[in-house]
Amino acid sequence: MLSINIICIGKIKEKYWTDAIAEYKKRLSAFCRFNIVELDEEKTYQNPNPSQIEAILNAEGKRILSALTKGSYVISMCIEGRMISSPELAEKFGNISLSGKSSVDLIIGGSWGLSNEVKQRSDYKLSMSRMTFPHQMARVVLCEQIYRVFEINNNGKYHK
Repeated sequence: MLSINIICIGKIKEKYWTDAIAEYKKRLSAFCRFNIVELDEEKTYQNPNPSQIEAILNAEGKRILSALTKGSYVISMCIEGRMISSPELAEKFGNISLSGKSSVDLIIGGSWGLSNEVKQRSDYKLSMSRMTFPHQMARVVLCEQIYRVFEINNNGKYHK
């Protein structure tokens, strides 16, 4: 059974987001081992300059890299990533499984994004949209898309 890990910066406090994530986690239990790893967000200055932003990205990036599962296929969620359809994402997950990988780590960075080191470690860069979303919403949307992937790959009725 494939292990899916969402590695993200920051914690979700609002009940409506945690409830949505819990629902997808429950649904996903039939298809995979699903886990969310929440890492501490680096303290941000009021109006950070570029070097402070770089320091934040590097500190968060080190935490992300240390949380990766050994031998996993790493997908970074980033604006410069490729935008694909849900069926294309399902095909990607199917190919990852066929390649012999037993785990997929999906990364959601902090409010400043991801460090270059994290992006370079990634096997694939994925973009949800050209629009910007709050990290909490991005996490819920990613959970939903992962569930949709498994429904597509198992010929379920969820994806129409």
